[in-house]
Amino acid sequence: MTAKWGIANIYASYNNIMITLTDITGAETLAKVTGGMIVKQAKDESSPYAAQKAAERIAEIAAEKEIIGIHVKVRAPGGNKSTSPGPGAQAAIRALSRAGLKIGRIEDVTPIPHDGTKPKGGRRGRRV
Repeated sequence: MTAKWGIANIYASYNNIMITLTDITGAETLAKVTGGMIVKQAKDESSPYAAQKAAERIAEIAAEKEIIGIHVKVRAPGGNKSTSPGPGAQAAIRALSRAGLKIGRIEDVTPIPHDGTKPKGGRRGRRV
């Protein structure tokens, strides 16, 4: 039997982190862990600590399903919102690697607008 691979979709915003483990086609979801499932405080949902613990939990489930390698797809909110992933993205990838999973390719799948809607904040942006 060939080695089983999966895809880890990491959605990292500045408010939360979601890690979804799917099979290689991406059609069947095997596991989903979010930052809110790990920590109590809402402000800590997107933290590197929450991302690390979420990734460790995903790695445990991957081991149960006999998945030895994963391709990582990192996504930020994108569109007319932030195009840079939150603080947990790097921590999650590092934790997945440390947990003994082989990492195939790391891909950025943040949606980029092709002249979509206007970002919020008005003409002169958000004034602090």
